[in-house]
Amino acid sequence: MLTELYADVQPHGWRLTGHPGLDHRRAASALATDLGVLADVVGEAGTATGALKLQLRGPLSLAAGITLHHGEKILSDAGARRDLGDSLADGAAAHLRDVARVTGAGPLDVVVEEPDTAGVLGGTIPTASGYRSLRAVPRHEAGNRWSALVAALRGAGAETVVLSPGRGFASTPATGTTWRDVIDDALAAGFDTVSLPADADRPAWERCAELVDAGGQLWLEAIDPLRDLPGVTAAVDTVHRPFRLLGLPDASLGALTLLPAPGLEETTPQTVRRVLHRLTQAADALDQLRTGG
Repeated sequence: MLTELYADVQPHGWRLTGHPGLDHRRAASALATDLGVLADVVGEAGTATGALKLQLRGPLSLAAGITLHHGEKILSDAGARRDLGDSLADGAAAHLRDVARVTGAGPLDVVVEEPDTAGVLGGTIPTASGYRSLRAVPRHEAGNRWSALVAALRGAGAETVVLSPGRGFASTPATGTTWRDVIDDALAAGFDTVSLPADADRPAWERCAELVDAGGQLWLEAIDPLRDLPGVTAAVDTVHRPFRLLGLPDASLGALTLLPAPGLEETTPQTVRRVLHRLTQAADALDQLRTGG
């Protein structure tokens, strides 16, 4: 997903290198194979399949997970963070164009996964040695990285761009970056909305309620594929209860897009089918509540 940046696999994870090696070629080959499979599946389903959702790791979390050649994380170097962000924006746009070309699908929606947002902005990501933490990245820099990525994705044809910022945000401004901070920053950077964990705390729901009340959209990670599958009633209540508590009318349930929490890739095909089927059932039930049916 990166342009003119290469990496190999070390015992501690991915590390930048000066040239494409075996690990890079394997990763590129795997991505090309996945694109071919995706094209076949979309072709079999036909063109009237609705939007196609893609996802990719965002620049903050990539910087927290890839190391420089000397072993420290990219997050530790402002120049390296900038280069990584530029590379990702260019590579992600190329990937989007490749998907559109081989599948003919559209519109394309993109979820930018940033599970390490709270740690990056709060200065709690450990160094490579683990003995201390890396300095927090300023919120304005994070916003700039996100803005560049969103602009590149839209230029490549993305219709909806969503930020999935992970968890771990503070409840009050005095103790670190809050849900309100990260949602405000995401919207300012050009994201259409955020993807909220269904079990997020009240401050997160309150900010998202404001978003929905103002006519915005909300993507909701309604089912965790790594936990026991809830029944339809429980899945619906997970979504509907916060709406009622915050005084949102049932008519506003139409602002929701339901999706599974991260982790489907760690499960079996049978679990994937069961989770998606349950999400469909929950969405149908919520739609009946919305319409009063």
